[in-house]
This record gives sequence, structure tokens and C-alpha cells, in this order.
Amino acid sequence: MRTSYLSLVALLALSGCLLGPNYERPAVDAPPAFRFAESDAKALVNTAWWEQFQDPALNALIATALADNKDVKIAAARVEQFLGQFVTTRSQLFPQVAAGFDAQRQRVPLGSTQLPPGVGPVFNQFQATLSASWEIDFFGKLRRQTEAARANLLASEEGRRATILTLVASVASSYVNLLSLDRQLDIAKSTVASRAASVHVFQLRFSGGEVSQMELAQSQSEYQASLATIPQIELQIAQQEDALSILLGHNPGVIARDRELDDLALPAVPAGLPSELLERRPDLRQAEQDLIAANALIGAARALYFPSISLTGLFGSASGQFSSLFTGPTRVWSYAGAVTLPIFTAGSIGGQVKQAEAQQQQALFQYQKAIQVAFQEVADALVSLQKTREQLVVQGSQVDALRNYARLARLRYEGGYTSYIEVLDAERSLFNAQLSYAQTQGVVFTSAVSLYKAMGGGWVADAEHMTSTTYDGTTAMANPAAAATQTKGPAP
Repeated sequence: MRTSYLSLVALLALSGCLLGPNYERPAVDAPPAFRFAESDAKALVNTAWWEQFQDPALNALIATALADNKDVKIAAARVEQFLGQFVTTRSQLFPQVAAGFDAQRQRVPLGSTQLPPGVGPVFNQFQATLSASWEIDFFGKLRRQTEAARANLLASEEGRRATILTLVASVASSYVNLLSLDRQLDIAKSTVASRAASVHVFQLRFSGGEVSQMELAQSQSEYQASLATIPQIELQIAQQEDALSILLGHNPGVIARDRELDDLALPAVPAGLPSELLERRPDLRQAEQDLIAANALIGAARALYFPSISLTGLFGSASGQFSSLFTGPTRVWSYAGAVTLPIFTAGSIGGQVKQAEAQQQQALFQYQKAIQVAFQEVADALVSLQKTREQLVVQGSQVDALRNYARLARLRYEGGYTSYIEVLDAERSLFNAQLSYAQTQGVVFTSAVSLYKAMGGGWVADAEHMTSTTYDGTTAMANPAAAATQTKGPAP
């Protein structure tokens, strides 16, 4: 009879109803194609794309950042936190068993009614028990809470992958910007050296009476103007090195370079459909898991309207002598069932349901917005890459034209056909155009980096394995989703 009763209870617990809506992925209004997409490009987002720059120093920096960056370690610790929360929540689906042992020595007044017959005023009492309690999840409250905890765990894992995605893109962009600043510094130093030589020549000519003091002052002014750009660029280089050092998880310091900006290879442009984008970007998967968790909590809140059923039981032994604790007529036992049903809560449960439904709506809109932002980032990166490459070609032609203009202006000045102002204007324009060209070169590479970041990519899973340890020095958990699904027990 007892076995049949327990079997019935277990069957009810496992086959009970689940309150609340089951999750269904919302419909996404995806654009059919991206503007400015390059149809002949290969889909390379699942590769370690930064290796296409062909710069060993950049590869080493990214490996260091993945191993030592503090944001990655924080994200890994957050995954462990949510894994613990998931295990704790899921444990409530199963009976909770505890063991206890109690020993006491007591004295009561002579003639007390508390004394058993033949027992003196001082006596011992020993008790060993095994107790169990189980809340039967007939209406699915615990299963919905477990579903939400699992989704939170998976969301934290996607958040860690999003951190890795952002980190790699930030290191690559910072390194490219550093090379661009190095190139600008080389241009400034070359221009300063050229103008210093011109000032020296003008001083000699002024001493010989060949040029006026105004022309000498104009030459000196341009020299000082170009000289002033050097500390400005050096300041930006130092600040960029410090920022990149923090990304590496190190104190501020000098960053080693292995290539110059002109030596970098431009990565191939990845092509992908919007539907693929949803599967690649960890931030979108994180937003969807947040939506799943919020959706499950609606059912958990609605289950509060229904009875809560729990079973408790105790089995043990009690004796006044330790030697006879487990022998003779010392057994004690009890079992009970309890049902609680809310009658009047002054709107408390209704408020919790309304709160859960509102949170689900927020998560839904955040998920939809995240998708729209993802499409925007891909579209922006595509147009930026295409248009900056076009701009670079035009600026390259402009630099060539200005270089020729400066050469001809100096020849005309030396021949006495024009004033020195024309030479200064040509050289000033050439200097500014060269700096702009170096800046645009950097923007082309960073636009490619932004595109790879916007497209997500399967390479994030490979990059995970480059992280050395978690916050506590242990190996980082590679797949908490598997850990969440491999735990035995009823599925939510």
C-alpha cells in the first residue's frame, strides 16, 4: 500500500502540468540583404581572422589578452556563479535528505513526571535520525524556476563569449591604431627633418643677402609648426600603448610591434546572411536566453495561485543508553503531508505575475532591439569598409598630386617665378594630406575588424580555449550548457 502511494506521488510529480507560456522564438523582421555587401567575398568569420593581418606581434597580443584580460576572468567567474545558482535551484526538484545525531545529559527534580519509571533524576538521552522532505512540483513552479536558472546560466556563458569577441576586436583595433600613429610620427619626423634643412639653407641665404628676413621667418614658422605635431602624436602613442596594456591585463607599458602599417595585409571581407547572423553573435544568443528566463518566470509566478504540496518523513532511534541506541524497542518514526493554498494575499501573487509578465515584455523588446542593432552594426561596418577604401584611393592620388605640386612650386621659386608662400602652401598641404592618408589607412583596417566583430563567428568558441584559467586558477569551463543538460533528473 505504501509503495503504491509513493509511486502515485512520484508519477504526479513528474507528469504534473506546467503553468505559463512555453517559449517560442519571436519572428524577426530581417532584411533580405545588406547594402554594400560584397557578393564575391568568402565567408571567413569562422576563422581566426586576425591572423590574416600577417603580424606575429598582433597574434601574440591577442593570445596574451585572452589569457590575462581581467574582463574575461570576471565573465568566467560570473558563469561559475550562475552554474551554482542553477544547481541550487534544480536541487529543489528532488527530496532533501538529512541525518542528525543528538546526545544530552539532563537532571530533573525528584518525583518529576518527566522521569520514566525506574530512572533517576540524572539521565542521558541519545537520538539518531534520518529525515527527508520533498515539495511535489505538481504545478511546475520548481521546473519553471529551473528553466529560468538554466537560461540564466546559458546567458552568462554567451556573455563571456561576447566579452571575448569584444576583447579580440578591441586589441586588433588598438594595435592598428598604434601602427597608424607610428606612421604619422614617421611622417612628422621626416617633414621636420626636411624643414630643418630648409631653415638652415635659408639662414645661409639670408646671411648672404639672397632672401629676405620675411622668407626666413616663414621657413622657421613652418618648421616649428611641424615640430609641434611630434609631441602631440607621441602623447597619443603613449596613451594608446597604456590602453592596450590594460586590455592585455598588464600594467601600462611599451607595446612591441612586428610590422609597419604598410606591411599589414587586409583581411578578406566576410559575407553572411542575416539568418546566419542570429546564430553567430553571442550577444544575440544572450538576449534570447534572457527572454527564455523571463518567459519561464511567468509560469513560476502563476503557480503561486495553486496549492503547494510537500511530504516530510523521519526515521530514527532514541535511547537512554548509547550502547542500546540501535537495539531493542528504540525506533521512532513519523511522516506527514502538507498542502497550503493561498486564500487571501491582498494582490501579492497577482503583483508577482504582473511583474514577471512585464519583465518578459522588456526582455522581448530588448531581444528585438539587439537584433536591429546587430543588423545596423553589420551594415555600418560594410559601408565603412567600402567607402574608406574608396577614400584611401582618392587620398593616395591626392598625396601624389601634392608631392608633385610641392616639387614644382620649389622649382618655380628657385627659378624666381613665384614667392616662397606658394612653396609653403604646397608643403603644408602635402604634410596634412600624408597624415590624413595614414589615418584613413588605419580606419580601413579597423573597419574590417568592426565587420568581423559585428558578424560574430564560430572562431569565438576556438578562442575560448586560449584562455588559461578562471578567476580561481582552475581551468575555465568550456561548455556550461553541457553541464546544465547532463545533470540527471526531470527536464523542465
